[in-house]
Amino acid sequence: MAAPPLLSVSSIIGSMTMNAIGSGIIFAYVPYALTRDEYAPWVAGSMVTAVAGGGIAGCLIAGPLIRRVGHARIFACFVALVIISAWLIALGVHPVAWIASRALYGVAMNGMFIVAQSWINDAAQNEWRGRAMAFFYMAYVIGWGSGAFLFGQIPAEANLPPLITILFAALGILPVGLTRLPNPPPPERVTIDIAKAWRTSPVGMVGVMAAGGLSMLVQGFTPIYAAQNGYGQREVATLLFVMQLGMLGVQYPLGALSDRIDRRLVLIFACLIIAGMASVAQAAGLGSFLTVALVFAIWAGATETIYSVSNAHANDRAGPGDYVPLASAMLIAWSVAAFIFPLTVTAATPVLGPKAFMYFVIALALAYAAFTALRLRAVQPVPAVETENFEIMTAQVPNVTALVNPEAAEGGTGGSPASHAPTASQATQNPACPPAKNG
Repeated sequence: MAAPPLLSVSSIIGSMTMNAIGSGIIFAYVPYALTRDEYAPWVAGSMVTAVAGGGIAGCLIAGPLIRRVGHARIFACFVALVIISAWLIALGVHPVAWIASRALYGVAMNGMFIVAQSWINDAAQNEWRGRAMAFFYMAYVIGWGSGAFLFGQIPAEANLPPLITILFAALGILPVGLTRLPNPPPPERVTIDIAKAWRTSPVGMVGVMAAGGLSMLVQGFTPIYAAQNGYGQREVATLLFVMQLGMLGVQYPLGALSDRIDRRLVLIFACLIIAGMASVAQAAGLGSFLTVALVFAIWAGATETIYSVSNAHANDRAGPGDYVPLASAMLIAWSVAAFIFPLTVTAATPVLGPKAFMYFVIALALAYAAFTALRLRAVQPVPAVETENFEIMTAQVPNVTALVNPEAAEGGTGGSPASHAPTASQATQNPACPPAKNG
């Protein structure tokens, strides 16, 4: 008897969730440990930049490595890199070694995302691929937040947090190691055409870049800022956990709204939310914990919205032959922005202080809102019959499927574009809309 759809890919989702828990622990522990030992602010910021830089390398090497040994074997190798990364942190606070560790982690985690997303896309059928990918994203983000919360419940004085990270990484090997899912076929080479992606959807392309920068800034620098301003271990851990809930509380309703109105209006609204929440946090500082948690949860959720709605908007304007180069180009754009903005903030922090990342977030969100507003005035919306349904995605897990599984990216939903065939409800909306232009 065939396994139920979601159960058939549960081994991959389970492995990634185990690793997400370990990641949440380390993301909370590293800035807390560095702040407690009173290292210069740029040291903690360099950890964020190192993760993003390693992520770019992971994107470049994962495809050739998967072609060489297959999905299951390279997944175990990437988990081994995560374990080595955590082991370096367990040796004690050595900034240079920790920067190397975080770069190694970036390589490993982006590689694991590529393996997991492409494997799920290959195993899933079109009618339930979207649900599988949405469940994958939610499981990962909730697992990450749970790991951050777990950090608040364990002693941080010794090396227990990285050791627990090693434990969860090792546990994460087991589901994939025991899965009966066949390995997907070797991936093809994919041409990355940045110019074509820009011509297809400037708003989508710039939006994915903005989301890469915004996500790395809020997720990476918030624990540094909180620890430097007197929050204890439990407060930092709980704050990171609550931020992950913003994905459900903010992204889902805004994403559903984007299925009913021009997505660019939703993107502008989300940018204004981000700028507003960052302004409140910058002006008010860290007062009541409940207020701070609410502000940062809304902020993080709106950031997730930018990524998912930008992807949907770009896919609305792409034809079936454009899906793979579009997804590949947007992945590179996301990765580059996720590296450049943390690097810039790290360099600016000694001058602007620990709130530097907030200033950059406000500027980036308002700049993207202005760009989208200009495009909104110049370009007509996509007719409703040609749009696709919004699906939950996260800016922490970029769409990497097209790099190693272009056939899945061409034919399915969730982590890859959906078919352009309209649903029954879509077919009745705005039948007289004029043809769309690129937006």
